[in-house]
Amino acid sequence: MSTPRMYRIEPDALNELIQSLRQQNYTVIGPTPRGGAIVLDEITSTKELPIGLIDEQAPAQYRLKERTDGSFFACSVGPHSWKRYFFPPVLKLVTSHKNGEGFISEEIPVPEKEEQYALLGVRACDLSAIQIQDKVFGGGAYQDPAYLRARNKAFIIAVNCIHAGGTCFCSSVRTGPRARVGFDLALSEVVDGEHFLIVEVGTERGEKLIESVTRRPAEDSEVEKAEHLIRAAAQSTGRSLEPDNTRDILYQNTEHPRWDTVAARCLSCANCTMVCPTCFCATVEDSTDLAGTTADRIRKWDSCFTLDFSYIHGGSVRPSSRARYRHWITHKLASWVDQFGTIGCVGCGRCITWCPVGIDITEEFRVIRETYLMNRGTRSNKE
Repeated sequence: MSTPRMYRIEPDALNELIQSLRQQNYTVIGPTPRGGAIVLDEITSTKELPIGLIDEQAPAQYRLKERTDGSFFACSVGPHSWKRYFFPPVLKLVTSHKNGEGFISEEIPVPEKEEQYALLGVRACDLSAIQIQDKVFGGGAYQDPAYLRARNKAFIIAVNCIHAGGTCFCSSVRTGPRARVGFDLALSEVVDGEHFLIVEVGTERGEKLIESVTRRPAEDSEVEKAEHLIRAAAQSTGRSLEPDNTRDILYQNTEHPRWDTVAARCLSCANCTMVCPTCFCATVEDSTDLAGTTADRIRKWDSCFTLDFSYIHGGSVRPSSRARYRHWITHKLASWVDQFGTIGCVGCGRCITWCPVGIDITEEFRVIRETYLMNRGTRSNKE
């Protein structure tokens, strides 16, 4: 008996799916090779996917290698994350025009026709990151209307990982490699003697879309073959992070000597926060034209690693690399829990791969955690 709402499609049918989305006026965003990396950009067919490519990732290392099996989704996550389509890097908020001695401010009107995105290839870790950002921008008293407009229109097609990335640790923080909620459709690619995809339906509009492509109900053996590959990926991740008690561990180790060790390496370049799918720091800048008649207020991505980000009257609150790195990891794994009820890390490993000096968040936390456990054991023995 076939699994309910699970279908098998052939590789050509994936292109049918893309075309169906385009006919419904979706801008399809997917992974595509460019400049020696897999980036996210608009695609119009499966020909633009990273066919027959796989990535090798390690701390401060990233390279693509060719495969011969013609797989679409063998690569794991690249330097781009999906947040840029809901939380854009640059967003104009207000325009002001000179009127006599003063200015009249005008909020930027909502466009009559905004792009609606279909995100193809969202990994389970990134799906969790989107759900975290939903809490940041739409879950509290202060909501971001631009984020919510783009988010509510989005069609999400997840892809379950069948190859573990070299720096990922999603299975240890329980965000992957299998997508479980938050998608319209989820794909599992099988390349093992034959090439096909298992499609899991997550929503009614997902069901409606899959009805527009060539498909058939998946057989139990085909679903199990896909599940076997996903389980193998979960077991082959090379890193792990213990997500339990991160809050208490970091709050009790604000003066740990490891902060000095990592600060000696950290360049405060902000790469880790720029590639992170959950970081949401931003700054607001005002600028005027040369004539002084028009002024714009713009929101731009920023980072807690920049010196100016924590500047207040009199100087920066976090003037050293030690303070800034400690703040970042403590927010990500501790105070984020206080704010949003979960840690802010989804185990994608981007911050490890794209750190120029290869700082590994799992290693830094492991050292601090071991000290915490050792001290707790010492106290227990004394008692």
